[in-house]
Amino acid sequence: MSARITCPVLSTRVTSAEDAASHIHHGDNVGFSGFTGAGYPKATPAALHDQIVAAHDRGDEFRIGLWTGASTAPDADGVLAEAHGVSSRLPYNSDPVMRRLINTGEVDYIDAHLSHSAQHMWFGFYGNLDVAVIEVTAVLPGGLLVPSGSVGNNKTWLDQADRVILEVNHWQPRELEGFHDIYYGTALPPMRQPIPLTDPMQRIGEPYLRVDPAKVVAVVETDRPDRNTPFAPSDATSAAIAEHVVDFLRHEVSAGRMPPGLLPLQSGVGNVANAVLAGLDGSEFTDLVAFTEVIQDGMLDLLDSGTLRAASATSFGLSEIGVRRFMDHIDAYKGRILLRSEEISNHPELVRRLGIIAMNGMLEADLYGNVNSTHVMGSAIMNGIGGSGDFARNAFLNFFLTPSTAKNGAISAIVPMVSHVDHTEHDVQVIVTEHGIADLRGSSPNDRAVKIIERCADPRFRPALQDYLDRARAERPEARHTPHLLDEALSWHQRYLDTGSM
Repeated sequence: MSARITCPVLSTRVTSAEDAASHIHHGDNVGFSGFTGAGYPKATPAALHDQIVAAHDRGDEFRIGLWTGASTAPDADGVLAEAHGVSSRLPYNSDPVMRRLINTGEVDYIDAHLSHSAQHMWFGFYGNLDVAVIEVTAVLPGGLLVPSGSVGNNKTWLDQADRVILEVNHWQPRELEGFHDIYYGTALPPMRQPIPLTDPMQRIGEPYLRVDPAKVVAVVETDRPDRNTPFAPSDATSAAIAEHVVDFLRHEVSAGRMPPGLLPLQSGVGNVANAVLAGLDGSEFTDLVAFTEVIQDGMLDLLDSGTLRAASATSFGLSEIGVRRFMDHIDAYKGRILLRSEEISNHPELVRRLGIIAMNGMLEADLYGNVNSTHVMGSAIMNGIGGSGDFARNAFLNFFLTPSTAKNGAISAIVPMVSHVDHTEHDVQVIVTEHGIADLRGSSPNDRAVKIIERCADPRFRPALQDYLDRARAERPEARHTPHLLDEALSWHQRYLDTGSM
């Protein structure tokens, strides 16, 4: 019996990835573990790829619906997309091959708020979940599972799937036992009760996932690393954005709107987010706590320096260097890092109750503060809304962060009208670029427009934005609340598509 599989019943179901994949059939909906490249299955997707290719070579149809917690990796999403074996995908994707198939219409993409995905599955909106393929660190007696580097939607997939395939990954440190808090108290209306969490690091569940051993059709052992994504080092632009955010937080403390230790932090993924975390690490703020989705390298830095006391999340999202640091000092992080299901990490009730400070990226914002965080030029999906809506709509304070231009200055991140709306002006509080910060709270639409143009837009685009606003006001005297020139509102995007520059 493997040291990682001490359940007598499930130890008899250890098999190859190829045998495990044979339990997945054409037309099945399959739930993978995984969130931002951590904790996804490593062996079964490759075996399923081969099975799909062999079926296609015989002239047989073979496509599945693929559900996850969030993004996975090229050896999960990517290999199945390359085999043209996916019919639908939810709720978040970052794989470039899968993205191309979504944007060409081959794969139906359901871009859902992460806090909604488990509940919508319970209601049956996505159909039946036939198979769950879940990576774990260890299998204990009685069907208790030590989760791996992410939790995501694993609890729901294990509960709801007809058949379960477990991947026991020996690369995941066995010391992960105790890092997780899995809450089994959620219910559907009208039986729903308040979630009893009032502090970001409060434990309300148990350290294990559960599975009915009778549903487990295969157990596969692996020893493969997560997708460790290196983030670009902080540059002058991201450092300037970070400085604006830290200065704004100082102002909020001095105004008495939050305590000297701030309120719990949520940070999106990427180099701008890591730059903001680095800015906090170099500031006077101490004894901070995070209630977020992903533990990035920047949060390890804050934990190591003592600036961050503790962090609750649903997943790791570390670089190779960050992984080594975590594994080398794993005992020092126990009790300071807690991983939960994404239905808890992203739950609107908890975001509102705890008073989260949310910091997320965006693609573009318009003059009145509507934000597009998902679609390039209005039609092509980038990755998905992820958890940004969960946090922005319910946060005590939310920031949307972006460089003011893209494509070497050809694209302005501030436009007359966004080409796709993910976050309406009613949900957007603070917009930040390297040029400045626009506090939109308590502002009318016209006041918002002035702030966004003067403080956030790149200077090269400010005259054109101001000209648009002035003419919209003049030509629509009967509609000056949020004036637009409808024949020009999306002309900047069309000009980019036609000429390569806005």
